[in-house]
Amino acid sequence: MRTSKVVLAAALCAAVSAIAIGTGARVTASASEPATTPPTLAQCLQLVKTEVHTKNKVTVATDNPVYPPWFVNNSPSNGKGYESAVAYHVALSLGYKHAAVAWVTQPYATSTLAGPKPFDFDINEITYAKHLTTSVAFSTSYFNLNQSIVALKSNKIVSHHSATALKTYLYGAQTASAGLAFIQTKIKPIRPPIAYKTLDGAIAALQAKHIDAIVVDTPDGQYIATRQLIGGTQPAQFRTTGSYYALVLQKANPLVACVDTALRSLSKSGEIARLSRQYLSVYNAIPFIAP
Repeated sequence: MRTSKVVLAAALCAAVSAIAIGTGARVTASASEPATTPPTLAQCLQLVKTEVHTKNKVTVATDNPVYPPWFVNNSPSNGKGYESAVAYHVALSLGYKHAAVAWVTQPYATSTLAGPKPFDFDINEITYAKHLTTSVAFSTSYFNLNQSIVALKSNKIVSHHSATALKTYLYGAQTASAGLAFIQTKIKPIRPPIAYKTLDGAIAALQAKHIDAIVVDTPDGQYIATRQLIGGTQPAQFRTTGSYYALVLQKANPLVACVDTALRSLSKSGEIARLSRQYLSVYNAIPFIAP
């Protein structure tokens, strides 16, 4: 559920260390990916037959309920929405057609806990985090996260955000988050940003006009601007590195390498970019600026 993910995803961002290249762009390699030659799709077509959770099926997990633009009509199995479409394309790349994909419910809050999994992979806006690799396995990226500005419509930053102007504002972000790191290392404002223990604390400070803006990843920023703030807006995003959504698999699952191969193939063919254009216009339409 998006309201809980805004807080949980922000807590994970601090541990992210893999490379990403922008919303809707080609996906990049997972930091957990072994330094061995990856299997080909042809090799994977044979491997998955003995490794899937249920014979002759690919079992995919996600939360309930699920929301646009990731899913449509709270129905993961309809193939509509970015994450639903990505899941079906990954399955098809591994030799499983639409009818051979089974969906199960896995709450977001428990998706990265250690232990046996009742699914082959979970797709649920889960941010790769290095410290969680002791509990689960992560795929390569299927959606690269940019950082973005969230502010009140009345604030000057909405229309004045040149690289020079950006340095003049007072920012807030959650402690140890990717947003805070971006402010400190890329924007480098004249006044040091205020670090809040929780993202909710930063949002409350913004609503009270104690700060000019917060910096947070683009999907969470869109939710905050439209659902959590009165008079909020998301005027711009940055092409940033370090954070991405990944598929989650059981620790040491041999399918990880094949899921990565499938995602790389979909990226190389342009399918990931096409799905991004089809479903993620709400994020792609946000202007890019340079810090």
